[in-house]
Amino acid sequence: MKQTIIDAISNFQVLTFTYSGIPRVVEPHAFGISRTGKEILRCFQTHGGHVTSGHKWVLCEMRKISDLKVSGTRFQTPRSGYRRGDPDMISIFAQL
Repeated sequence: MKQTIIDAISNFQVLTFTYSGIPRVVEPHAFGISRTGKEILRCFQTHGGHVTSGHKWVLCEMRKISDLKVSGTRFQTPRSGYRRGDPDMISIFAQL
């Protein structure tokens, strides 16, 4: 799963997955280790539900992701509001 996410970020590929039982479609922007030592994915959600509504940027813990797939769709550029060097990550495996 880790390499799939790294490749998706490198190739601007949309991902689909289930997170905490909720289907999501996202544009992955950064993948790394959180300040608490968890693998996390920073992404912009384009479709699907939320645990807490009202936002598009999400930070997902890898342990809560299942059914991860590359959708076959690509996105063109980082979304507005994205910052390299995610401050919530102490180590980054891949980023736009």
